[in-house]
Amino acid sequence: MKQTLPIVGMACSACSANIERTLSSLKGVSSAKVSLIGRSVLIDFNPDIISLETMKKEINNLGYDLIIDKDTSTEKTEKIYYTRLKRKTVLSWIFSIFIMAICMGWISIGNRLMNNQLAMIIALLNIYYCGRQFYITAWRQIKHRSACMDTLVTISTSVAFIFSTFNVFWGNEVWGKNNIEWHTYFDSSVMIITFVLTGRLIEEWAKDNTASSIRELMKMSPKKAHVVNGNKIAEVPISAIEVGDIIEVCPGEKVPVDGEVIWAESFMNPTASYIDESMITGEPTPVEKEKGAKVLAGTIPTQGKFRMRAQQIGEYTALAQIINMVLQAQASKAPIERLVDKVASIFVPAIVSISFITFLLWWFIGGNAVLPQAILSAVSVLIIACPCAMGLATPTALMVGMGKAAEHKILIKDATAMEQLCKVNALVIDKTGTLTIPNLNIDFTKSDNLSIKERESLKPNALKAIKLLQERNIKIYMISGDTAEATQYWADRVGIKNYFSRVLPQDKGNLVSKLQAEGNTVAMVGDGINDTQALALSDVSIAISKGTDVAMDIAQVTLMGDDLLSIPEAILLSKKTVRMIRQNLFWAFLYNIICIPLAAGVMYALNIKMQINPSLASLMMALSSVSVILNSLRLRLIK
Repeated sequence: MKQTLPIVGMACSACSANIERTLSSLKGVSSAKVSLIGRSVLIDFNPDIISLETMKKEINNLGYDLIIDKDTSTEKTEKIYYTRLKRKTVLSWIFSIFIMAICMGWISIGNRLMNNQLAMIIALLNIYYCGRQFYITAWRQIKHRSACMDTLVTISTSVAFIFSTFNVFWGNEVWGKNNIEWHTYFDSSVMIITFVLTGRLIEEWAKDNTASSIRELMKMSPKKAHVVNGNKIAEVPISAIEVGDIIEVCPGEKVPVDGEVIWAESFMNPTASYIDESMITGEPTPVEKEKGAKVLAGTIPTQGKFRMRAQQIGEYTALAQIINMVLQAQASKAPIERLVDKVASIFVPAIVSISFITFLLWWFIGGNAVLPQAILSAVSVLIIACPCAMGLATPTALMVGMGKAAEHKILIKDATAMEQLCKVNALVIDKTGTLTIPNLNIDFTKSDNLSIKERESLKPNALKAIKLLQERNIKIYMISGDTAEATQYWADRVGIKNYFSRVLPQDKGNLVSKLQAEGNTVAMVGDGINDTQALALSDVSIAISKGTDVAMDIAQVTLMGDDLLSIPEAILLSKKTVRMIRQNLFWAFLYNIICIPLAAGVMYALNIKMQINPSLASLMMALSSVSVILNSLRLRLIK
């Protein structure tokens, strides 16, 4: 059983990796894929062996919250989390302003000791009220022998606070006697927490924007329906509808569930209603629906009303399955993201080690005289290191890219397909039903007497789509079970030089394998059962939504309409998404490579007294994460 559930409290890829590792280790769980940006986990588990309650308990022990209550709105939960985070951030900024005023001498309550004690109290309040969750999560992670971004924040703020508290009470006795200048760093402790909270607040806002396409899909789901009971019509919530219920739908209302029309009327046709199905198919023209016709949840009648019998309800409607497909896709990981996750899993322990080495080097070189500098350098290293930026680099771009594709009626089922699409240099396309539309109104006994043009017609923009693909140096191969004459005719119409007629299903698969053996990355576009073997063998499989269920189940990409321009659009979007991922990763790695040595004080070795202090380090760390997300959001501007 597969189920996508929301998770609250994740901050970096180390968090998502810990959750994945914990869930995957549980008996009865086959796999767990966490989407950091989607704030969810896709779990494949056996409900007879393990319950959701058990999994929730394990995740709670790590310091996060797994939402399993169906009555609990994910959007509402996230809103509560965002509100609390905003409240903590505002309060932390107030503490920061006060403590900076004390440190800068703008506020004074007496001598140096009293001012330091006031700063200590403010820093303690900030840790308790604003940064407490960092400490709780870090402690739970340590108990499970793991670490995350919260671990770095906890260690650095604790060291700064404890060292400063020591100096308040014993600074003169320990350092003053040896003529060593000493300071307190309560302001650093407060500012670290403030900047990290601010960064996370902006991240949450940006993540919310990356998930906007999913929310738009969810908004298409109606909340109520009019159920017919004898001569009465009652308005009921969607959850109350059962299979077999008779439902009346009027113009402008959303179809509540999938079903079959049993009666319809409109001023244009006394036996039919007209429904806008553009949200499913992308086709703007309303579709005529008579008795016996299928209707889908979320579509809207534009003319006439009708009554329908409910057949698919709840999570089984086409709209619900589309939403679930997109959610699962965004929870999946591309090969490049799995590599980054491995790096992130060792990143935090590595940074702690570098921080400790930094402290030792300063101390061994300068002795007790540079002990304060040694501690500050170690704290700065802990703070400036940012696993968040690396962890967010890939999933943010993927999520925005997949959401953008969904807006254009292109459903990409997994992240691997999104990454592979940009590499496609050979495309195999089925003719009948994919490139062309059969004429279903002719008699299949008199068809031999009809011309090829009368039997079929090209799909919308087929010629333009093929031309665009060829301009991008993608080789096109058309395959068909039709006659050589018909296959050649349609190949010539769209300008395809490589075509094959009278092919069997295994021939299609053999062609895909042959092209792959020649070093090509192959995409297969099909719509029927006879295409499934080739779809399964291809590097990227693309199905037409009006084809068979089997083809769509196998395919990694589903085109929701008949417009073949969706194919070059999907490839272009993949290229831009992968380019964005590479940009994000480049800047994330470059940031850490440059900033960690600067925080450690490497410039002192060149006789340049320049170093990043803990407060500036926390600001730079927060900005690095935010910049990755904002950069990914640029994908939403693609036309």
